[in-house]
Amino acid sequence: MLDVEQWAEIRRMKHVERLSQREIHRRTGAHRDTIRRALAADDPPSYGPRPRRPSKLDPFLANIEELLEEEPTLSGVRILEEITELGYDGAKTILDDRLRDLRPRYLPPPRSFQRTVYRPGELAQFDLCEPKAEIPVGWDQTRRGYLVTCKLPYSRAFAGALVFSKEFADIAWGMSRCLARLGALPKKLVWDREGAIAPRGRPSEPFLAFCGSLALGWIILDPGDAQAKGALERAHRFLHGNFEAGRRFANPLDLQAQRDRWTDKINARRHRTTRALVSERLAAERERMRELPGALPDTDRRWAVRVAPQPYLRFDRNDYSLDPRLVGRRVEVRASQAQITAVALDTGELAARHARVFAGGLTFTDPDHQAALEELRGERRRRREPEVETRPLERYDALIPA
Repeated sequence: MLDVEQWAEIRRMKHVERLSQREIHRRTGAHRDTIRRALAADDPPSYGPRPRRPSKLDPFLANIEELLEEEPTLSGVRILEEITELGYDGAKTILDDRLRDLRPRYLPPPRSFQRTVYRPGELAQFDLCEPKAEIPVGWDQTRRGYLVTCKLPYSRAFAGALVFSKEFADIAWGMSRCLARLGALPKKLVWDREGAIAPRGRPSEPFLAFCGSLALGWIILDPGDAQAKGALERAHRFLHGNFEAGRRFANPLDLQAQRDRWTDKINARRHRTTRALVSERLAAERERMRELPGALPDTDRRWAVRVAPQPYLRFDRNDYSLDPRLVGRRVEVRASQAQITAVALDTGELAARHARVFAGGLTFTDPDHQAALEELRGERRRRREPEVETRPLERYDALIPA
């Protein structure tokens, strides 16, 4: 078989060195007919695919196509069973090779993608990512956590925040923290149909209130359209493999601190896709973005409750003490990611201030509340004791003769 290199060498010997066919034969060892064909051909030799040899499967192709037309996803095992009953005695590998060519004709056309070009400051992609291991939260407990993640697709700058629920208050706190870490406001937020963000594809009222307070737009993705925020989805794989693997965390604060340091590191690297430093593109992108407001939206949970005779407040699986002197009065409770406070609605007195704990099944009693409770119990005990007159002994001596 004559390849292109031999063809070119034979023609060079003939037309450049002016060698005879006999001399070319002596030097190359090629057959004289091969040399003759090479000199006669002005185009390099090309060899197309060989004609397909007859197969044992050929008589059953019509049956296979009929089965695929009825059910395009029918497995090769089932098709093999059907044609075996019709007399096919060949191997399954022959069938599998043919199905790779036949099946795409009957399946819906695959989705195609166009190249996406991001404008600086236009979008910020958000999502929830679940760590593979539970987070230590103290008291020998671990808890399932979630990471609110954010990425600017133009600069590829990344940020994240740890939360312990999918409620909007926690997600909103995570979004605020991510935007603060990135240092500016984009034009639109991109979210999928997360239950607290866009149930049934429509933005929830709390999410709309969050966007409205920051004058942000939003994009809610179609169901199953995770590819639309592919830059962030790829970051999740990088997060699991590069950050979580081989690391240990003492508590939620330690995890967040390690993640912030890791985020600063990757935001300073040269990105493989953009071929540019993330920090430099982020600086250029911030020039197109709006500045952060003086105060980001309040994301704390707020509700009112009446102080019960047993003055404790139940929140996130834990009981926190309230001032027992406010029993029967209404207080406003405010729960942030760091602490829980309660204030009397009528007078503004502080009813409670506790550090928030993410472990569960615990009771926390403020020492001042315990002291106040003991004082109130002492007062009630003294009120219940009857007053008895104390008489001098001389009176009894006068009544009893000697």
